Amino acid sequence: MKKRICCLLVFAFATLCASNSAAQTKTIVAFGDSITAPRKNVTTYSDLIREEFQKKHSGVRVVNAGVPGDTTAKAKERFEKDVLARDPDLVIIQLGTNDAAVDVWKKPPATASRVPIVDYEQNLREFIAKLKRRKAKIILVTPPPTRWTEKLKEMYGKPPYNPNDEDGFNVILKTYVQRMRRVAREEDVVLVDLNKEYYKYHKVKGRTMDDLFLDGMHPNNKGQKLEAELLLKRIKKLDLGL
Repeated sequence: MKKRICCLLVFAFATLCASNSAAQTKTIVAFGDSITAPRKNVTTYSDLIREEFQKKHSGVRVVNAGVPGDTTAKAKERFEKDVLARDPDLVIIQLGTNDAAVDVWKKPPATASRVPIVDYEQNLREFIAKLKRRKAKIILVTPPPTRWTEKLKEMYGKPPYNPNDEDGFNVILKTYVQRMRRVAREEDVVLVDLNKEYYKYHKVKGRTMDDLFLDGMHPNNKGQKLEAELLLKRIKKLDLGL
C-alpha cells in the first residue's frame, strides 16, 4: 500500500512539474517576408534571438514564420495558422518591402504598389487588434532600406524609381515606413525602427549600408545581427514573465 501511494505521489509530482514547465514556456514568433525567412548560409535574427535565450531560458521557443515574397495581404491568409495557433507571448512583425514594391519590370509595367498603403495600414492594425485580444506583446519592425545593384537597376530602374539617385529605390518604401511608424504610435506598440538604424549606420565614416546586404534587399549576417541586437534590447524590457 505504501509503495503504491509513493508511486502515485511521484507520478503526481512529475505531472505537476511537466504542467508548470509547459505553463512557463514562452513563445516568440517572428512574422515576416524573406527578410525574416530562413536563408541558406545566413543566421537570421530569429536564430540569434533563440541562441541568446537558450543561454539562460530553456523555456523560450522562437518560431521563424517568415515567408519569401509575402505582403501583409498574403500574410493575413496565414496569420491564424502561423501565428495565433501557436499561442504566442510575443510577435515580431516585419512586413512592408513587398507591399510597397511597384513591379515596373512586368509587361505592361505596374503603376502602383502591390498593396495600397491604406490596405497596408489596415492589415497591420488588424494583426495588432487580434494579438491584443490574446494579450500577446507586439513589436513592429520597419523594413530596411533597399540599395541599388546592377540586377535591381535592370528590373526596377524606371519611374517611379530613380536609378541615378543612390536612394532612388526607396521613394515608395519610405512612405510605407512612415505609415508603420504612425501605426505603432497610435496603437501604442513597440517599434524597432530598423530603417532608421540602417541610415544611421550609413552616416558613420568608413561605413556604408551596403555592408549589411547580400543583394541590395536582403540583410546578410551583419545586417541580421544588427537587427537581433536591436530586438533583444526591446524584448528584455518587456514583461514576458521569464
